[in-house]
Amino acid sequence: MKRMKSMLALSMFFAVMVLSGCSNLTVLDPKGPVAEQQANLILFSIGFMLFIVVVVFVLFTLILVKYRERKSGPEYEPPHIEGNVFLEIVWTVIPIIILVVLAIPTVQTIFALEEAPEATSHKDPIVIHATSVDWKWVFSYPEENIETVNYLHIPEDHPILFKLASADSMGSFWIPSLGGQEYTMSGMMNELFLQADVPGEYRGRNANFTGEGFTEQTFTVTAESEEDYEEWVEEAQDAPALTQEKYNELMMKGHVEEMTFSETHLQWVDHGMDAEYATKVRNGEPTDDESSEMNHSEMNHDDDDKEYEEHSH
Repeated sequence: MKRMKSMLALSMFFAVMVLSGCSNLTVLDPKGPVAEQQANLILFSIGFMLFIVVVVFVLFTLILVKYRERKSGPEYEPPHIEGNVFLEIVWTVIPIIILVVLAIPTVQTIFALEEAPEATSHKDPIVIHATSVDWKWVFSYPEENIETVNYLHIPEDHPILFKLASADSMGSFWIPSLGGQEYTMSGMMNELFLQADVPGEYRGRNANFTGEGFTEQTFTVTAESEEDYEEWVEEAQDAPALTQEKYNELMMKGHVEEMTFSETHLQWVDHGMDAEYATKVRNGEPTDDESSEMNHSEMNHDDDDKEYEEHSH
């Protein structure tokens, strides 16, 4: 009995310690509607499961007390029970109820996060292509004709539609303050809605192991007012134009500093459709775009030769 009291006290102590530390966890300190829905779901699940743990410990304690060993005569034999239909129904139905209680809010949250946050659904989302490369992040703003490396700017209180892809290894796009992670894969496009309701600078990273350099595959997210965002867009559009040669350098494995370019790599490649581009660049093979340029150059050279021959005759 004394041991059971100690175990119960220890369990409650750990529960209090875990919950008291939750305020320091980034995922439970949401800065946007997506992260808030996910945090609420996490807290609901933790609270519900702690309730189950308490009920189990209480029942366990009652059973130990009620059916503890007593000083009975040596000829005493407890009654034999062949079965109890009621108890069998109870311990079959209760797990089903637990699963249903956890499943309903989980499914509702999953479907709700497939669309832009309801509060700002009347605004057109800003589309940003996020491409993971070993070991860096490339962000393309096709409507603004801007491309950044390892950082991005977004306006507050505005839905952002991230179109996620990878140039090589499968990564995981994650901004803990704004929402949960989503995988990036080559030759496949995933979509993720996020939004920041609080201005500030947030950290993002690759949450999927992709080799020795993945620990530093991070980026910064600056959430700012609409006016400040528009001002940044104008400044970024004056940056040097992105060339295919420069972009091919980014396809090489390694880390780079933050960069800003006007124009985007989408004019040459969409990694959600082309899974081999980075591999071709690293192997020194011509990409489809480069091959077409070479063929076009060869055709022009052949035409020049024919024209020269005809002129000579």
